Amino acid sequence: MFWTVMIIATVLVAGGWIAYAIYDYKMRQEEKKRPKVRSERLQKTQGEISDWAKKMAAFQKPVAKRQARGGQDSQDEDK
Repeated sequence: MFWTVMIIATVLVAGGWIAYAIYDYKMRQEEKKRPKVRSERLQKTQGEISDWAKKMAAFQKPVAKRQARGGQDSQDEDK
């Protein structure tokens, strides 16, 4: 009697796992067909990062004071 119950339980559990695997596979296929949902917060963050990247691309390194004066410091020191 015990072994009969164990065999039946094993078959039912295995059948349940197979049914779940089929269901999960079908759900994954459905998700691939749908477009990805982008939240408002994600769009805002991506926009901010894009703006920051454009700002950094246009950034120019500040010129040192000695270079801005054309090297006049070294001439003043020689005199």
